[in-house]
Amino acid sequence: MHAQRAKLVIEDAAKQLIKINSELSKLTSSNRHHDCLSLFLQINSSDNLIPDHYSLSSALTASANLPNPRFGNQLHAHAINAGLKAFPHVSNTLLSLYTKSDDLGSVKRVFSELGNPDIYSWTTLLSAYTKLGEVDHACQLLDEMPLRNVAPWNAVITGCSEKGYDYEDIAFDLFRRMHFLGVRHDNYTFACVLSLCSVVDLYGFGKQLHSLICKTGFLGWTSVVNSLITMHFNCGNSIDAAYKVFKDADEIVHDVITYNAMINGLATLERKEEALLMFREMFKAQLRPTELTFVTLMSSGLVLTMCFQLHTQAIKTGYEPSTAVSNAAMSMYAEHGLLDSVRKLFEEMEEKDVVSWNTLIAGYAHNNDTQLAILAYIKMQRIGFVPDEYTIGALLSSSGSLEIVQMMYALVLKNGLSLTSEVINALVSAFSKQGDINLACQIFSNLHFKNLITWNAIISGFLSNGYPIQALDLFLQLQKSKIRPDLYTLTTLLSICSTISGLRHGKQIHCYILRHWFLNETSLGNGLITMYVKCGVLDWSIKVFDYMKKRDIVSWNSIISAFAQYGDGKQAIRYFTLMQNEIGLRPDQATFTAVLSACCRTGLVCEGIHIFNSMITGTYGFAPGVDHFSCLVDLLGRGGYIDEMEKLVENEDYHNKVDDPNVWWTLFSACASYGNVRLGRIVAGLLLQTEKNDPAVYVLLSNIHANAGQWEDAARVRELMKTVRVIKQPGCSWIKP
Repeated sequence: MHAQRAKLVIEDAAKQLIKINSELSKLTSSNRHHDCLSLFLQINSSDNLIPDHYSLSSALTASANLPNPRFGNQLHAHAINAGLKAFPHVSNTLLSLYTKSDDLGSVKRVFSELGNPDIYSWTTLLSAYTKLGEVDHACQLLDEMPLRNVAPWNAVITGCSEKGYDYEDIAFDLFRRMHFLGVRHDNYTFACVLSLCSVVDLYGFGKQLHSLICKTGFLGWTSVVNSLITMHFNCGNSIDAAYKVFKDADEIVHDVITYNAMINGLATLERKEEALLMFREMFKAQLRPTELTFVTLMSSGLVLTMCFQLHTQAIKTGYEPSTAVSNAAMSMYAEHGLLDSVRKLFEEMEEKDVVSWNTLIAGYAHNNDTQLAILAYIKMQRIGFVPDEYTIGALLSSSGSLEIVQMMYALVLKNGLSLTSEVINALVSAFSKQGDINLACQIFSNLHFKNLITWNAIISGFLSNGYPIQALDLFLQLQKSKIRPDLYTLTTLLSICSTISGLRHGKQIHCYILRHWFLNETSLGNGLITMYVKCGVLDWSIKVFDYMKKRDIVSWNSIISAFAQYGDGKQAIRYFTLMQNEIGLRPDQATFTAVLSACCRTGLVCEGIHIFNSMITGTYGFAPGVDHFSCLVDLLGRGGYIDEMEKLVENEDYHNKVDDPNVWWTLFSACASYGNVRLGRIVAGLLLQTEKNDPAVYVLLSNIHANAGQWEDAARVRELMKTVRVIKQPGCSWIKP
């Protein structure tokens, strides 16, 4: 009887332990590792239940994932005492525990105690060696393994990819050896190697992998599809290739990461509308967007109406408590100048982090509200948040005076942030902006490690403060430092050469651009066109324009402006006509200003009027700006159409444009050129209402009377100058006789 009752108790305990083991496994698989360890401790302290090898394996997995090496050591001791270490899944989990704890010595010891290690044990050992820095030893062990399937290869390749740039060649070499030896790649192999190809230099190899994946039928794996999409966006900027991967894969393969990769890639390439359409497709596929989905879209520069809709959708999806989403929404509203919305969001956030405060401060800074930015910074410190380099950068960007920049510099030194390159770059830019180039240069000189942003900041600072030659000298120092200039550096240097008409320096920079394969960059081509024009070499501007592979609106505007400056109105009109034939290009208001200016300088009245009419009544439908109206008035004036000029400025449709003094000066000059005394007196009276202290008005009016033989009126104007005490500055010349 007692034996039967004992048997029933044992059977009940066994059934109960099976249920508990199942619960332990569920807790680890759902990442509830603390709950798993608590439950294990309960059964271990129970009088009726004794943890078995399954219980111990789950507890070891939880300890490895936390990680909690101290508790893991205790479990290791328990495994030895209870005789459970002999079970393969226990010993393998111990290997994982010590690998995640970066304890290579314990990994080696556990492995050496295994009587007959299985493939999982070998794989874990290789992974530990690779991740903990002994890559050569891992490769040697891989060659010595008695039996190798794809898992050990993946372990070393993955470890090398995670170690970074220095180990990428080893990963690629192992992949090629796998292929040569006939070891069949799996989805983990392809996904890992594709992640290494997400740089421009390896894009060719990545496309070969894409072909191999299609050939071997691995487009049915989600991880491979996601890696392919990311690779095409990151290094190829190939939207068509990414779309093809997305469409070729079965809809079942698409997961949240797939859609996030597409949305992020499209948003990065400023294809915002397509990113939003992909977001809509994500809902149709019945997939719930993640925090990353909303953060990506909110950071893509959407129009205001879409910002409201997106934020509403994030709240409906349940992300209102999310700090990351709220931070992105704050930044989104700040870009549109909605500071009240930014402040309201900030105040309603349940949990604020440093990014939240930085976003608030940056929002104030973006809208040039220095006082509110500083008050937010003070409150941030009072609450206990420690400012970082982004806080200081935001405050410096909002600084409106040298005193505030100096105050921030003192705070940087006090908080020990002076060694971070981000802060140094912001300080150099801020001091340069406020005109203290000496202190900016001192900070730059004291910095031991200078990155390219630092060099760009000081070079740009010297240019903006009127020291272009010193900026060129800094570029020579930059080249000696072996840091390669980027587009911003070269664009700044071309601006310097344009400022000083430095043709010799400009040609040298042009040679540098050609030698380092930068010529395909449209912005540099545009800079070269402007530089050669300012240096008086129109032919070279035309050559640069003709050799450009890709031209944007700035390219066309630059070359049309170049012809305008050189008085070649017919060529300006010719290029304006060619531009309209370009697919995907549409003239903007700057284009019309340039071509109208060219017509003015060469007296092409009929052509200029036709272009002006096409701008406002043709296919473009632009409302003329002050510059366009001034060009039209000037065009009529140069052609002697004074009456038409008068009718134009009296036209009610252009009433708001006439208020600009430039229009009246243009009309006034035409009156002087063609001797229209009546209109000249009227315009002079209007100019004197706003510019009564400008001696040029009196002098030009006096000359109009004198040219018409009205000497008494001319003398009265001169006397009026003396009465109002307006003195004409004497002319001077820099050319010595």
